[in-house]
Amino acid sequence: MQKLEVSFKNSDSKELKGVLELPTNTQPANFILFAHCFTCNKNFHAPSNISKSLASKGYGILRFDFTGLGDSEGEFEDTNFSSNVDDLLAAAEFLEREYKAPSMIIGHSLGGAAALFASKKLESVKCMVTINAPSNLSHVQKHFESSLEEIEKEGFANIKIGGRSFKIKKQFINDLKKNQDASALKDIKKSLLIMHSPQDEIVSIDHAEELYKAAWHPKSFVSLDGADHMLSTKADSEYVGTVISAWASKYIKEPKTPELETDHEVMANLGASGFTTQIIAGNHHLIADEPVKVGGSDLGPNPYELVSSGLAACTSMTIQMYARRKEWEISNVETHVSYSKKHAEDCENCENDMAKIDSFEREISIKGDLDKTQLERLMEIADKCPVHKTLSSKAQIITKLID
Repeated sequence: MQKLEVSFKNSDSKELKGVLELPTNTQPANFILFAHCFTCNKNFHAPSNISKSLASKGYGILRFDFTGLGDSEGEFEDTNFSSNVDDLLAAAEFLEREYKAPSMIIGHSLGGAAALFASKKLESVKCMVTINAPSNLSHVQKHFESSLEEIEKEGFANIKIGGRSFKIKKQFINDLKKNQDASALKDIKKSLLIMHSPQDEIVSIDHAEELYKAAWHPKSFVSLDGADHMLSTKADSEYVGTVISAWASKYIKEPKTPELETDHEVMANLGASGFTTQIIAGNHHLIADEPVKVGGSDLGPNPYELVSSGLAACTSMTIQMYARRKEWEISNVETHVSYSKKHAEDCENCENDMAKIDSFEREISIKGDLDKTQLERLMEIADKCPVHKTLSSKAQIITKLID
């Protein structure tokens, strides 16, 4: 997966830091917005694992730190549930401005409640997912119930949550009371997936039942049996990502792309923008691209890296093929290749390209029970690689225009 660090401003001009997970081999057709749990941040294991799982299925997913948490600006003590919702709306605006408006929103714990509230104002969102989320905000007060009197009297209290200290102000409590019905589902007619663990000791599964009762169809429930509230086990969070992807495929449609066909061995197809190129090579589909610094998206190797890959693969195959014929035992062959010229420089000076010398630096590691004579012979065989011969000789390229 491709991981990009991003930042954007919220409604109070505070800079919020996020991570955008993207698939490595394609441009995502759909984007997802992820809301982390109360006092958590984007780097917790659950949001990270879920994001990577969804990115591997072709989605782009943005997770970020709410104001005053993680790497984002602001003070946590000045935030509340409403400000979390506003931060989600700012994140959605960022996605729409820079990429594409989110078609799904996911929220973990209190982030689930915030996601439901935010989805009411996000027309692009077709699917909503809650993970171990409360059905009402009064549940949140349990974290600092013993300090409510102090908060009322002093205006604030320092609360220990998950071993960390947070200052909770009276305005936070007042905001919770103002937004008691955290489900907000009576006004939302969007597809909903409720995921909850029966063993959740922080937010009981009764909350999932209340959310389900309040929601419109289509709605689904998946039991996260054996998981804890934080989804601290990697397998649990990866499972969540896999299930969400399968469930969402019914409600979020991938745009149909034309089937690529060719009578040749290889075909490369590039659209009107960018450099992300779809390739058919025999029975296989590949992606080629250019680095970001020269205007690409870096979703695949550049053309010269593909050429170097062909040389490296052919070299390893040729050595191993010869060794097997000789019945020499080789446990592993590694071929490392670097190309001396930068592709971007070639494009800038294409007219002078004939004056340049193409140079491939190749290093080979051969593991096995071999003596010096055998190793020397295998290094000679490396030069017999067919791709090596092609690159070393003058090739002929015949080009014609077709419809």
